[in-house]
Amino acid sequence: MSGQFSFGSLLRRPEAGAFIGLVAVLAFFVVFGGLSFLKTAGVASWLNVAANLGIVAIPIGLLMISGELDISIGAMVPAGSMTVAILSGYFGLPIAVGILAALGFGVLVGLLNGFIVVRTAVPSLIVTLGSLFAVQGLVLGLSVMLTNTTSIPLTSPAWAKAMFGTFIANQFQVIILWWLALTAVYVFVIHFKPVGNWIFAMGGDKVSARNAGIPTERLTIILFVLSATSASFVGVCQAILFNSAQVSSGMSFIFNAIISVVVGGVLLTGGFGSIIGIFFGTITFAIVNQGIYFTDFDRNWSSLIIGVMLLLAVLMNNTFRKMALSYSPKKK
Repeated sequence: MSGQFSFGSLLRRPEAGAFIGLVAVLAFFVVFGGLSFLKTAGVASWLNVAANLGIVAIPIGLLMISGELDISIGAMVPAGSMTVAILSGYFGLPIAVGILAALGFGVLVGLLNGFIVVRTAVPSLIVTLGSLFAVQGLVLGLSVMLTNTTSIPLTSPAWAKAMFGTFIANQFQVIILWWLALTAVYVFVIHFKPVGNWIFAMGGDKVSARNAGIPTERLTIILFVLSATSASFVGVCQAILFNSAQVSSGMSFIFNAIISVVVGGVLLTGGFGSIIGIFFGTITFAIVNQGIYFTDFDRNWSSLIIGVMLLLAVLMNNTFRKMALSYSPKKK
């Protein structure tokens, strides 16, 4: 029967390689780091990293699936932090005003990025590189002009701390719940609604997708808005959690998000990937990033170990991708 379960077809799914890579990396650090890696403190260490990164990685992955890229997130994370800190920490406005302003700034930058990309022939990498430096300069300049400092304290009310910046059981950041909820929403929309097929079609051939009636320009702008706003949201959560904001934070999100997405099985050329794969890829990156501290390895070799393990995970994903693309069901 065509509806029967097939282990082979399961392995050819975009997230299959990401899941196996996750299991392999987890096993590696359990062997060399001991079971303490799986205890509460150990799980919290990489789950907190995964949650902050994952909220940004999924919209970045969707952009890559559609054939675009956004590196302005490196500036949008601190922009979100500094916006809420300046308005609510320095000027004393209600925290809700600061949060809405930070998210609104993300929407504005996303709209600008998307509009420039769809209205010009300039590649999204170049457009968002320009907005990266522009937002960095704007945040730094306004911060010094308005507050005479680049680090601003922030005291949040209890409701804001509970929703955006507290620890569950004193170890797990509440942003983990936001990450899981947003991932569920993305899975439903992308894999169970027509818009998901539209995004994949854009990554395969944008001209053909447009000719087929898919609103490619509108979708591209929406994806850029999601990317910038998600990064700004993470910045807001970090400012509320740590009771302060700094101009210099956030640049690591650029490469970490792209690595997580690629490890999760998304092609840099677009048209292939899945939300679950990105989810697994983010966890894999977080485990590799934090797991080294649970082992006896010399920390001087940490970057080499992290690089090699991530490269192996990407190669494994590439193998499964080739299996998926070359697969053709047997005729009965």
